[in-house]
Amino acid sequence: MIYDFHTHSFLSDGVNSPIELIRFAVANGYKCIALTDHASYSNLDYIVSRVKKDCELAQRYWNIVAIPGVELTNVPARSINEIAKAAKKMGAVIVVAHGESIVEKVEPGTNLEALRSEYVDILAHPGIFTREEAELAAKNGVYVELTSRAGHSLTNGIVARIGREADVRFLINSDAHGHQDLFNPDFQKKVGLGSGLQMEEVERIFSENFQSFLKKIGVNADSW
Repeated sequence: MIYDFHTHSFLSDGVNSPIELIRFAVANGYKCIALTDHASYSNLDYIVSRVKKDCELAQRYWNIVAIPGVELTNVPARSINEIAKAAKKMGAVIVVAHGESIVEKVEPGTNLEALRSEYVDILAHPGIFTREEAELAAKNGVYVELTSRAGHSLTNGIVARIGREADVRFLINSDAHGHQDLFNPDFQKKVGLGSGLQMEEVERIFSENFQSFLKKIGVNADSW
């Protein structure tokens, strides 16, 4: 079963509506999907309030856990904690921080500020991941993403290597911007292996990390 905690709808720069993206996820064999559109103060309340409605609709009729969230993207690094707190207050179950990907001019220090925040759940595509960042992620229980997204995935190797040394908990996410980007069976595993993880490490993500992450954010997937 597929668990994917980072996707985008047309409420930011994605292609599909939230409910449409969830429907395609169901068809692909997903057990769980999080909708995490790009957000800052300009659209935070708009995104959270609308995504929540489609997540609730999907869960009433389909066998999938649909989780409303946001991805804080290119906000001032030192504002991450306050915006993440506001997002949680508005009802975002997951807060993803857009990390320092090498293919975008993200403000330096973004990774560290995200990892220090008690309201950030996932650091996405952190770029040239450092030992300091990895140790902070492990210490504060922030999960770190290995991604299948073109461009962002260029640094999966260093993220996996440095994160492994610090005992970071990884998630493998699609960062989908349309239904064609969603995982198909087995491709999620290939992303992990392609990042340099061993098969047993990838299997641990599937058998342990997905469930421990759901527990961290207060979601009981077995209840759906």
